[in-house]
Amino acid sequence: MRIVYSYYVLDIVHRGHLLMMKNAKAIAGVDGKLIVGILTDEAVLEKKPNKPTLSFEERIELASAIKYVDVAVAQETYSPLPNVMRIKPDILMESASHDEEEIEKAREYMASIKGKVIVIPYFPSQSSTEIKNIIVENSKRE
Repeated sequence: MRIVYSYYVLDIVHRGHLLMMKNAKAIAGVDGKLIVGILTDEAVLEKKPNKPTLSFEERIELASAIKYVDVAVAQETYSPLPNVMRIKPDILMESASHDEEEIEKAREYMASIKGKVIVIPYFPSQSSTEIKNIIVENSKRE
Protein backbone atom coordinates (compact mmCIF):
# COMPACT_ATOMS: atom_id res chain seq x y z
CA MET A 1 0.00 0.00 0.00
CA ARG A 2 1.42 3.36 -1.06
CA ILE A 3 1.00 6.32 1.29
CA VAL A 4 1.08 9.86 -0.07
CA TYR A 5 1.31 12.95 2.14
CA SER A 6 0.18 16.36 0.94
CA TYR A 7 -0.48 19.52 2.95
CA TYR A 8 -2.54 22.69 2.74
CA VAL A 9 -3.79 25.75 4.58
CA LEU A 10 -7.19 25.17 2.90
CA ASP A 11 -8.63 28.54 3.93
CA ILE A 12 -10.63 28.91 0.74
CA VAL A 13 -11.10 25.57 -0.99
CA HIS A 14 -10.65 25.98 -4.74
CA ARG A 15 -10.15 23.92 -7.88
CA GLY A 16 -6.37 23.97 -7.49
CA HIS A 17 -6.67 22.19 -4.14
CA LEU A 18 -9.02 19.61 -5.60
CA LEU A 19 -6.74 18.95 -8.58
CA MET A 20 -3.74 18.54 -6.29
CA MET A 21 -5.63 16.13 -4.05
CA LYS A 22 -7.04 14.22 -7.01
CA ASN A 23 -3.56 13.79 -8.47
CA ALA A 24 -2.09 12.82 -5.10
CA LYS A 25 -4.79 10.18 -4.63
CA ALA A 26 -4.14 8.86 -8.15
CA ILE A 27 -0.44 8.54 -7.28
CA ALA A 28 -1.39 6.65 -4.10
CA GLY A 29 -3.36 4.22 -6.24
CA VAL A 30 -6.59 2.34 -5.64
CA ASP A 31 -5.25 0.56 -2.56
CA GLY A 32 -3.16 3.51 -1.37
CA LYS A 33 -3.89 6.24 1.13
CA LEU A 34 -3.79 10.02 0.81
CA ILE A 35 -3.01 11.66 4.12
CA VAL A 36 -3.56 15.42 4.09
CA GLY A 37 -1.94 17.74 6.59
CA ILE A 38 -3.88 20.89 7.42
CA LEU A 39 -1.73 23.67 8.82
CA THR A 40 -2.76 24.97 12.22
CA ASP A 41 -3.17 28.73 12.61
CA GLU A 42 0.23 28.87 14.33
CA ALA A 43 1.89 27.01 11.45
CA VAL A 44 0.35 29.42 8.91
CA LEU A 45 1.64 32.42 10.87
CA GLU A 46 5.22 31.12 10.49
CA LYS A 47 5.11 32.28 6.83
CA LYS A 48 2.05 34.45 6.34
CA PRO A 49 1.07 37.74 7.98
CA ASN A 50 -2.52 36.78 8.85
CA LYS A 51 -4.14 33.73 10.28
CA PRO A 52 -6.69 31.97 8.06
CA THR A 53 -10.24 33.27 7.84
CA LEU A 54 -11.71 29.85 8.61
CA SER A 55 -10.90 28.19 11.92
CA PHE A 56 -8.59 25.19 11.98
CA GLU A 57 -11.55 23.00 12.98
CA GLU A 58 -13.53 24.13 9.92
CA ARG A 59 -10.56 23.64 7.59
CA ILE A 60 -9.77 20.12 8.79
CA GLU A 61 -13.46 19.18 8.60
CA LEU A 62 -13.58 20.43 5.00
CA ALA A 63 -10.48 18.42 4.14
CA SER A 64 -11.97 15.29 5.69
CA ALA A 65 -15.09 15.69 3.54
CA ILE A 66 -13.18 15.72 0.25
CA LYS A 67 -13.53 12.35 -1.46
CA TYR A 68 -9.84 12.04 -2.39
CA VAL A 69 -8.71 12.39 1.24
CA ASP A 70 -8.40 9.24 3.33
CA VAL A 71 -7.15 10.94 6.50
CA ALA A 72 -6.75 14.61 7.49
CA VAL A 73 -4.26 15.43 10.25
CA ALA A 74 -3.03 18.58 11.96
CA GLN A 75 0.27 19.97 10.71
CA GLU A 76 1.69 22.06 13.52
CA THR A 77 4.62 23.58 11.62
CA TYR A 78 4.80 25.15 8.17
CA SER A 79 7.33 22.49 7.25
CA PRO A 80 5.79 19.07 6.65
CA LEU A 81 8.89 17.29 7.98
CA PRO A 82 7.68 16.60 11.55
CA ASN A 83 4.53 14.90 10.19
CA VAL A 84 6.47 13.18 7.42
CA MET A 85 8.98 11.79 9.94
CA ARG A 86 6.12 10.40 12.01
CA ILE A 87 3.99 9.08 9.13
CA LYS A 88 6.84 7.94 6.83
CA PRO A 89 4.90 8.19 3.56
CA ASP A 90 6.17 6.73 0.31
CA ILE A 91 5.64 10.06 -1.43
CA LEU A 92 5.55 13.66 -0.24
CA MET A 93 3.76 16.10 -2.53
CA GLU A 94 5.33 19.57 -2.56
CA SER A 95 4.38 22.79 -4.32
CA ALA A 96 6.76 24.62 -6.65
CA SER A 97 5.80 27.75 -4.67
CA HIS A 98 7.61 26.47 -1.57
CA ASP A 99 11.18 27.36 -0.66
CA GLU A 100 13.68 25.27 -2.65
CA GLU A 101 15.90 24.82 0.41
CA GLU A 102 12.99 23.32 2.34
CA ILE A 103 12.10 21.07 -0.58
CA GLU A 104 15.71 19.86 -0.68
CA LYS A 105 15.57 19.01 3.05
CA ALA A 106 12.41 17.03 2.35
CA ARG A 107 14.11 15.24 -0.56
CA GLU A 108 17.02 14.25 1.65
CA TYR A 109 14.74 12.86 4.34
CA MET A 110 12.49 11.05 1.88
CA ALA A 111 15.53 9.47 0.19
CA SER A 112 16.69 8.23 3.61
CA ILE A 113 13.44 6.26 3.96
CA LYS A 114 13.45 5.22 0.30
CA GLY A 115 10.61 7.57 -0.54
CA LYS A 116 10.44 10.49 -2.92
CA VAL A 117 9.20 14.04 -3.30
CA ILE A 118 6.98 15.04 -6.19
CA VAL A 119 6.93 18.80 -6.82
CA ILE A 120 3.71 20.00 -8.41
CA PRO A 121 3.29 23.29 -10.29
CA TYR A 122 1.82 26.28 -8.53
CA PHE A 123 -1.00 28.04 -10.33
CA PRO A 124 -1.28 31.66 -9.11
CA SER A 125 -4.79 31.91 -10.53
CA GLN A 126 -5.75 29.10 -8.13
CA SER A 127 -4.59 30.86 -4.99
CA SER A 128 -6.65 31.48 -1.86
CA THR A 129 -4.79 34.77 -1.39
CA GLU A 130 -5.61 35.83 -4.95
CA ILE A 131 -9.26 34.85 -4.49
CA LYS A 132 -9.38 36.95 -1.29
CA ASN A 133 -7.82 39.89 -3.17
CA ILE A 134 -10.44 39.62 -5.92
CA ILE A 135 -13.22 39.60 -3.31
CA VAL A 136 -11.78 42.74 -1.68
CA GLU A 137 -11.42 44.51 -5.04
CA ASN A 138 -14.96 43.58 -6.09
CA SER A 139 -16.38 44.81 -2.78
CA LYS A 140 -14.66 48.19 -3.31
CA ARG A 141 -16.46 48.59 -6.64
CA GLU A 142 -19.90 48.08 -5.13
